[in-house]
Amino acid sequence: MRILVIGSGAREHAIVRALDRGGEHELHAAPGNPGIAALATLHAVTATDGDEVAALAREVAADLVVVGPEAPLVAGVADAVRAAGIPCFGPSAEAAALEGSKSFAKEVMAAAAVPTAMAHLCTTETELAEALDAFGAPYVVKDDGLAAGKGVVVTEDRAVALAHGLSCLARRAAAGERPAVVVEEYLDGPEVSLFCLCDGEDLVPLAPAQDFKRALDGDEGPNTGGMGAYSPLPWAPADLVDEVVTRVARPTLEEMRRRGTPFVGVLYCGLALTSRGVRVVEFNARFGDPETQVVLARLATPLAELLLAAATGELGAVGALRWRDEAAVTVVIAAHGYPGTVRAGDEIEGTADAEALAGVHVLHAGTARSSEGALVSSGGRVLSVVGLGADLDAARERAYAGVEAIALRGSHHRTDIAARMPELPDLPLGAGLDDEGAEDDLRPSVLDEGDLR
Repeated sequence: MRILVIGSGAREHAIVRALDRGGEHELHAAPGNPGIAALATLHAVTATDGDEVAALAREVAADLVVVGPEAPLVAGVADAVRAAGIPCFGPSAEAAALEGSKSFAKEVMAAAAVPTAMAHLCTTETELAEALDAFGAPYVVKDDGLAAGKGVVVTEDRAVALAHGLSCLARRAAAGERPAVVVEEYLDGPEVSLFCLCDGEDLVPLAPAQDFKRALDGDEGPNTGGMGAYSPLPWAPADLVDEVVTRVARPTLEEMRRRGTPFVGVLYCGLALTSRGVRVVEFNARFGDPETQVVLARLATPLAELLLAAATGELGAVGALRWRDEAAVTVVIAAHGYPGTVRAGDEIEGTADAEALAGVHVLHAGTARSSEGALVSSGGRVLSVVGLGADLDAARERAYAGVEAIALRGSHHRTDIAARMPELPDLPLGAGLDDEGAEDDLRPSVLDEGDLR
């Protein structure tokens, strides 16, 4: 198969690496990065331009196009590729609104009876202030649109929450969009990520993972796009995947189909395992980063056949997935200043030394080649170092050995990825929507614009 992967981050590097394992496919990537260049032919393209991507797909005679990042999906790149008659793994622009608009996702969840946090859509400063006071601390404020993983603030400080909400409203107004920000109730309990491959009617869940959003050890500091992840989750309930498929993913897929916008691609279910049961924190419309780095490292079933089956409506014919016995841990090396203003152009050394270590591979994210050919930083999250081992302790040791082999001036990383397992809430998980006495706790609630309750 000839496969074209759209994107330039560590997620796309992980996808290309997984597609390359069999060595039987011709791989292309646009625009790619220096790490991906070792596995695929790179092409210059504006990733959010559907016509450019479709033209490139025709040029390379692609049998399958895989769209990695959220911005091209929301911009309709998958629609343009499918209109060109080429199978595409990725949702339409309308379906990608599950990620592109937090308020739309809440609307879908309410219609599908998917358990989630109560929320209020705010379009003015007055509504924002009233919503913060209604829910109280900890305050959860989310940009209604795409924000590169940094649109969410969770804080005990009302002033910080208000300032973030106002900045979201101002940003959207300046972009000519309707000002909107979502304020939610705080969800207790550990968070879990579950990817479900979807073909519009059927779905296949992958292995769950947990990522680390805060910039600093101990879950301190600002939110980021993700500083590390691990899989599997030995502490999670044994029936977690089945429960999420039954109560979250399948109802959402059916609701999207009912609306005439079938979802094809990855439905990323960001979940909180709360004292009242599973709750959806957010949906994404693509593979998550950095969870993809560990989930695909463990996947033994050929990825190409799974993505093609999803793109062509054939997931129902896919059998049970096969998984490697190893655990996986990834640690993100971030540039100086991340997640704020970052410094680019610093030389990166030691990636080959890291990859020479047993069970270690390095995935490129914010990297580039200098005019002299040196590998340099070009973004906030620069590299993801992945360790595979017999268990999480072994995988973690290998990942950090890889990190220590790499030198990048001013960089930082968390030192506690997968260091300790979270504790589940005291009350039992898994209470069904129809369990006697549990219905009020588990019924999803979404607050209409201007209506606090």
